Amino acid sequence: MRIIPLLILSLLFLTATAQKKTAFVSGKVMDENEKPLQHVSVVILGKSTGMVTDDSGHFKIKVPADKAFALVFSFSGYKDVQKNFYLSNNEEETTVIQMELGRKTLDAVVVTDDNQRRETGLAKINPENALTLPSTIGGVEGLIKILVGSNNELSSQYSVRGGNYDENLIYINDFEIFRPYLVRSGQQEGLSFINPEMAKNVNFYNGGFQAKYGDKMSSVLDIQYKKPKTFGGTAYISLLEQGLSLEGANKKQNVTYLLGIRNKSNKNLLSSQETVGSYIPSSSDIQAFITYKASEKLQFEFLGNYSVTKFTLFPQSAQKTTSVFSPFFTANLGLDIDFEGKEQDGYKTSLLGLSMVYNPTRKLKLKWMLSRFEDKENENFDIAGSYLFGDRDFDNTSSTFGQIINPLGAGYYQNYARNSLDITVYNAALKGSLDKGKHFIQFGNSIEQTNITDKLREWEYQDSAGYSLPYNSANLNMYKFLNSTADLSIQKFSGYVQDNIRLGNASKDVTLQAGVRYNYNSLNKEFLISPRMQLSFKPQWKKDVVLKFAAGIYDQPPFYRELRKYDGTLNTAVKAQKSYQVVAGMDYNFKGLEDRPFRLTTEAYYKGLTDVDVYDIDNVKIRYAGNNNAKAYATGVEARLFGELVKDAESWLSIGFMRTKEDLDNDYYYQYKNAAGEIITSHSTNQTPVDSVKNNVGYVRRPTDRLITVGLYLEDYLPTNKNFKVHLNMLYGSNMSYNIPNSVKYRNALIIDPYIRIDIGFSAQLLSEKSERRSHSPFKDFENIWASFEVFNLIDRPNTISYQLIKDFANNIYSIPNRLTPRLVNFKLVARF
Repeated sequence: MRIIPLLILSLLFLTATAQKKTAFVSGKVMDENEKPLQHVSVVILGKSTGMVTDDSGHFKIKVPADKAFALVFSFSGYKDVQKNFYLSNNEEETTVIQMELGRKTLDAVVVTDDNQRRETGLAKINPENALTLPSTIGGVEGLIKILVGSNNELSSQYSVRGGNYDENLIYINDFEIFRPYLVRSGQQEGLSFINPEMAKNVNFYNGGFQAKYGDKMSSVLDIQYKKPKTFGGTAYISLLEQGLSLEGANKKQNVTYLLGIRNKSNKNLLSSQETVGSYIPSSSDIQAFITYKASEKLQFEFLGNYSVTKFTLFPQSAQKTTSVFSPFFTANLGLDIDFEGKEQDGYKTSLLGLSMVYNPTRKLKLKWMLSRFEDKENENFDIAGSYLFGDRDFDNTSSTFGQIINPLGAGYYQNYARNSLDITVYNAALKGSLDKGKHFIQFGNSIEQTNITDKLREWEYQDSAGYSLPYNSANLNMYKFLNSTADLSIQKFSGYVQDNIRLGNASKDVTLQAGVRYNYNSLNKEFLISPRMQLSFKPQWKKDVVLKFAAGIYDQPPFYRELRKYDGTLNTAVKAQKSYQVVAGMDYNFKGLEDRPFRLTTEAYYKGLTDVDVYDIDNVKIRYAGNNNAKAYATGVEARLFGELVKDAESWLSIGFMRTKEDLDNDYYYQYKNAAGEIITSHSTNQTPVDSVKNNVGYVRRPTDRLITVGLYLEDYLPTNKNFKVHLNMLYGSNMSYNIPNSVKYRNALIIDPYIRIDIGFSAQLLSEKSERRSHSPFKDFENIWASFEVFNLIDRPNTISYQLIKDFANNIYSIPNRLTPRLVNFKLVARF
């Protein structure tokens, strides 16, 4: 009988001994951008207790030894991650967990992602919306335009807080991306470099960005491509664009690949333009992103792209009309043009990028990068037009309906160009980060070699009423003549260091990002230092509010277009345009409309600019003065609301108020008086000047000045069936200025009417969810198939992009608007597998 108690005691002792066998798992949890995630829940599968990561994303948890178990990592807005382990007694394993955003990024943005909320000017964009967005350009840029506004549905370029298209930075996997430079109009543009089906993470900064980003003044678009774990893909076809993307990984998960092929043709879109003719546009590209994980510490990445865009136009005729209202008369003015000739343009771009990522320790990360970008462009046109200008008859009962019945001017003009541009950029860079707990230090340095070969052969001939302009009885003079060549070799050096500091232990604390970057280029031999700082504070209020502030220097060295003056010559002594920027804002999460999550962000900003290289914008073509002879400013307020106006459907509203003006050095003009002391005008009877008055122009509107911008994106679905959806995209922008060439008095004095556009798309799911499909279905491997019917420019508004200036017989100048696209329809089919 004594043996039984002894056996029981022995069994209890062995059980207790076995229970004491423990091990440890430690490591770090990061997001898709490899930034640490704090307060991530780490729990042993099947247990109710666990721990959370600290402010730098680290954790260390006690786990059972000599048995299989799993750890579950969960964080609001991100997909749960489960990892299996089997450890010996007292063994400690170190791991790195990378969490991906959930399928609906709205929850991640709205609820608890403090890392994103603390960054000034950051707007998180869901690339999955790019294919469902009803837009003529689509893509990530189409989503950005809802946030910052637009004035051209044919172009993927955008203006941010008073800046022009050249002031925006674009990165894909840390490689800087460039755009073609000779494009004159949106109809010549091809595909954007960014393939949204390959994108995983899209961060857009519209000001106050960190020192780690480059030397431009307006915005940063930072995109990270996917690193897939399983095979999948997307195929889509529409009247405008077709594409196929594939993704996958090998069995060992140490090789991943992305492949994207796209083709775009705007022929159906351009066939409704005011200029009637034969349009032959085409654009194709192929992209690949491949990663190879050699070990836990070493990884290689390759990014490649090749794009070809062609645009051919055989114009035939154009009919343009505008209305004039004044106290003296009202008229419907028309311009009829008959063309001959053609335009043929071509753009080829390629990028090869290779990077090596090395983690010698879990706290130190180093990334070496090599890249080569090449842009080859050719612009060829020889187009002549004879025109008749005057009053157009709009009486539909008249036999002359639609015709010009009272001619005010007639003439002939010819535009000729044989332009070529070849840009090659070689870049070698090192980037790194060091995690020191409450300090997260980032640093980098790059060397860049840019070779530019440019040939400009362009002239314009104008004949009005039988006289060549400008008139000279002895010679035949061209209205405009450009003949220039350039062969530049430029070396650029840049670098940065910044510290991300968390002050305090609680979640309601202060975060400081302080850094400095430098830039030097051999062209103008200018050395620039740009300190930048971002500060965020989460006060201990009942409301979930984050307050943000940013200030810094943002200088932009000249690249190519800034060097070329109006007469076509190059000024290689152009200095960097310089700006200081101050931003203050707030981020507020709240519940509304049946306890659904909403997020409100507001920011006020001021940008002071010096050494400004002034420019004119005609459609998308930017022409610089080629000197630093002005100062300028931009100031405004922006507010954005993200939320679910309809449950489980994303919606955003963006409203901005902005004013930007410039003041040129020595911009003045004279007004002359006659003997009666009257200012002489074209209507004065006494045209003999006896005195003059000097007038200083002062501040005038910049070409990008727009007081009000509004963007709205709405999703909705049938209450009884979520497989039928509606997507609405609305844009409003108040009037903009347009320049009258060679006029000091009336610089940027023309007004382009407000831009108003509504696009709508109706989608239906043709294939049910995969889990509801039968095993023998021919579509068993498809995730879903959607069909969409889209209506562009639903209200059929004839928006204006620019003006054509015409002189009448009395030498008076009239501005005839160049219109954008009318109402059009599109059909799209999207299949994901």
